[in-house]
Amino acid sequence: MVTGASGFIGRHLVHRLARAGCELHGVGRGARPEGLPEDLRWHRADLADGAAVDALVRTVHPATVYHLASKVAGGRDLALVGPTFGANLASTVHLLTAVAEHGCTRFVQAGSLEEPEADHGASTPSSPYAAAKAAASSYLRMFHRLYDVPVVLARLFMVYGPGPQDTNKLVPYVIERLLAGEEPQLSSGVRPVDWIYVEDVAEGLARLGSAPGLEGGRVDLGSGQLHTVREVVETLHQLVAPHLDPRFGGRADRTDEQVRRAAVEDTEGLLGWRPRTGLREGLAATVEGFRSRI
Repeated sequence: MVTGASGFIGRHLVHRLARAGCELHGVGRGARPEGLPEDLRWHRADLADGAAVDALVRTVHPATVYHLASKVAGGRDLALVGPTFGANLASTVHLLTAVAEHGCTRFVQAGSLEEPEADHGASTPSSPYAAAKAAASSYLRMFHRLYDVPVVLARLFMVYGPGPQDTNKLVPYVIERLLAGEEPQLSSGVRPVDWIYVEDVAEGLARLGSAPGLEGGRVDLGSGQLHTVREVVETLHQLVAPHLDPRFGGRADRTDEQVRRAAVEDTEGLLGWRPRTGLREGLAATVEGFRSRI
């Protein structure tokens, strides 16, 4: 069962699982969207409603749960506190409670590089989104320790690639502006980021559903390499509008941005997985995906 199955990462994951012959159940708030595998069974549910989540889990009785449903918002606005709490924390607690009651063999939670790490001296979340995801990870560990829920936290780094997605995120935003012949408004671009192609993430998540001995742990899904926002934007300019020079500094940098590199060697030892898609190759495929939709 995949929550957020109609989302950017969720779509890639369910197609990967469908190719493996899995019995699939997708969960979303709205009607079944187009473009999902034909044999995926669709369930409409509000994951912020505990009773609805319990009924969903009792009905589906999933062996493996992938909890990808999330409100991803990097802003610091007060207005984001409530929505990120409901979508990222309450939904997780309701799902964990339901599987603790009814059972499953693996619960894979999508974490984030934005979550603070108390043992690295940065224990205060830098955004409502980061706070909700960090709290959800704490509940994940508690449910494993107290109720033996077989949880695994997948820490996702900066995922990009083709497909329907939030166009406020950097890569789709820059591509859409350039394809429209417009200059994107950018920050200084100095932040180093670990970028990871979405198909590589889907493969890693699929392996997390069945790899033995991971319960209670965290596994990084990233490239293990850092490239600045400026590097990514310059590459996109070369691919889409080589006659234009990118302009940086039109937007202020966000404060307290996380800079982390995925522990790819550790992940390879656990899953036999390494990302296969280089940054330029992945950005080129992303651009072609956007061009094909015009």
